[in-house]
Amino acid sequence: MPKTDKSAKSKEADLPKNKVVSDNRKARHNYEILEVIEAGLSLTGTEVKALRQGKANLQDSFAKIEDDEIWLYRCHISPYDFGNRFNHEPIRKRRLLLHKRQINKLKGQTQEKGLTLIPLKLYFKGNWAKIDLALARGKQLYDKRAAISKRENQRNLERLVKGKR
Repeated sequence: MPKTDKSAKSKEADLPKNKVVSDNRKARHNYEILEVIEAGLSLTGTEVKALRQGKANLQDSFAKIEDDEIWLYRCHISPYDFGNRFNHEPIRKRRLLLHKRQINKLKGQTQEKGLTLIPLKLYFKGNWAKIDLALARGKQLYDKRAAISKRENQRNLERLVKGKR
């Protein structure tokens, strides 16, 4: 009978499935999300360690397609606390990892329809850093106001229904 390594099983059980590092909450307010795609990130060692500390900001970041590759711009990953002179630059363009047909599909949609690529969430899936990339259309001011009033009306309706019970 083969021996089973119990320590390896316990290590797998200890890892969280999806640990969210950074969330771009304002993107859902400023953009109409049409499609969400999960992409991998090409990072250096100190960037991964800084992400594990939760030091990332997706606030003003966006993705752009250049030479059949997708690049993430303005994503701020703070320097690693215990890094030395080989620490990474906080704001640099980072390559996103997608299949060629996914890149071609996104390229066609962004060029023809005038859509943009916005990162929504940066997280770890197992040991791999992943990012949720949204194909989005910018909202106008009246669209934002309509969404806010709809949300407030829904809250008031729920409050009234709850009060009648």
